[in-house]
Amino acid sequence: MINLENLALQKLNKGDLKTLVGWAKNEGWNPGKNDFDVFWKTDPDGYYGYFLENKLIAGGAVVSYNREFGFMGLFIVHPKFRGLGIGRKLWYLRRDLLKGRLKNGATIGMDGVVEMQSFYEKGGFNIAFRDERYECMGQKMAVDSAISPIETKDFEKLVDYDTECFGYGRREFLKNWLVIPDSKSFKFSRTNEIKGYAVIREVNSGCKIGPLFADNDSIAEELYKACLNSARGKPVYLDIPVPNGGAVGLVNKYKANYVFECARMYYGEFPEIRMDKVYGITTFELG
Repeated sequence: MINLENLALQKLNKGDLKTLVGWAKNEGWNPGKNDFDVFWKTDPDGYYGYFLENKLIAGGAVVSYNREFGFMGLFIVHPKFRGLGIGRKLWYLRRDLLKGRLKNGATIGMDGVVEMQSFYEKGGFNIAFRDERYECMGQKMAVDSAISPIETKDFEKLVDYDTECFGYGRREFLKNWLVIPDSKSFKFSRTNEIKGYAVIREVNSGCKIGPLFADNDSIAEELYKACLNSARGKPVYLDIPVPNGGAVGLVNKYKANYVFECARMYYGEFPEIRMDKVYGITTFELG
């Protein structure tokens, strides 16, 4: 029997984070094989867990975005050690650790699976909206002439656009996410202004779009079509925020299949997000 008092929270190294993402694969969360590398570069101090005899048994993310916003994700207890109270202890310690990493009163976000939402609410988080994952097969599609690959010269404008949609600046994350191996990134641009963008990357099974941000429904659809076109014959996943009716309409129009759902939850004030521009969230792990 494990004595919880003897478990001390420890910072994870990059190898430990890779292990945690591997566990996420086993849980069916369908991460990309290179996700851990981007996660690490975003915040190397943002991952903690418990070890038993020098082996990781539980862990999770406590990522800080410039101390202005925090995100808790990748919360996993190894199956052999569940039901012992380890997860409860770890979750509260992670929450309090992250609060200490942020400016006073800063908001913390997370995506909670349905069966855990009541637990998270007891820990001070409130549901802001539901996220639903949908699957559609990649197929040959006509691509609008306003869509082109994202280039280095687009980066500063893209950071501004992303900040408006995400609610907080995440320059370091984007710098690496946009060039993650086995991925493609697209922008919708007319008159040299970015009106939307999307990233699609290979994951354990198929491909996943994230984010998909756009000024309106028609631009979102064109970006979605570009992503489907780039992944012909492969399952393509999109995580939509249900309050965006255009996102719901998009997956319905392309007869995408519902997979599962989470809820975006916040500790503290809800951030100001341009929900009307968010057609696909970036990741359940880092927001």
